[in-house]
Amino acid sequence: MWNNDSSKTAWKGNVGVWYKKTVGIEGSYYHQHVILPNTLRLLNLQPEDKVLDFGCGQGVLGRKIENEYLGIDLSVDLIKEAKSLDKNPKHSYVIDDVCKELKIYGIFDKGVMILALQNVKKPFGAIKNFAKLLKSDGELVLVINHPAFRIPKHSDWEMKEDKDVRIIDSYMSPLEIPIESSPFDKKNNQISFSYHYPLSAFSEMLFNNGFYIEKMEEWISDKKSVGGRAKIEDKARAQFPLFLAIKAIKNG
Repeated sequence: MWNNDSSKTAWKGNVGVWYKKTVGIEGSYYHQHVILPNTLRLLNLQPEDKVLDFGCGQGVLGRKIENEYLGIDLSVDLIKEAKSLDKNPKHSYVIDDVCKELKIYGIFDKGVMILALQNVKKPFGAIKNFAKLLKSDGELVLVINHPAFRIPKHSDWEMKEDKDVRIIDSYMSPLEIPIESSPFDKKNNQISFSYHYPLSAFSEMLFNNGFYIEKMEEWISDKKSVGGRAKIEDKARAQFPLFLAIKAIKNG
């Protein structure tokens, strides 16, 4: 039975501390080198565009843009930090559950959700809210951990004949996966949840809410290994993407 308490996905307490430490003020290595540059490229923001960001965390994307912007997150701690870091008068941050009916109004040109869709219990609720709040022909960019290769506790590496082989199980099954914030510190350890769906589920969520997929991109890591296994690791890294990006358009 899946957890029904959305507050358990709010990343508060030690989970929030872990997340803030991992992402940092400017974003993690992958935010800075892979995710944010490519997300901004796909968004292709024009000066007049109004941007809606679900699961905005501490506003890592918001601080990279000058457009009118609204960031929404369920975490009180992360929204508090976003407000303290982002001084742009055109930017607003709201505490709310993006999977439920939202208490906001307005029409937005661009929507975005970066590495958050896999952390909400009902992602179809988030897509439904985007459908309500984006204009006709509005654009939506979703970035998720690649569901075909990065399933927490259900994917791993294995060495076979001087090759790094990716091992995956339970790909087609929806999964609720507990994630420990501090697995080696039981006193401060807290549990959050990650939710896995196969690619076809994301396509269905978008189609059922009036979106069509314009483009999909798979982003690999740009890191380079050192040491005796560097060649093998670099080859595997180039063949198995970390992130999947989906750009969808709201039908008229």
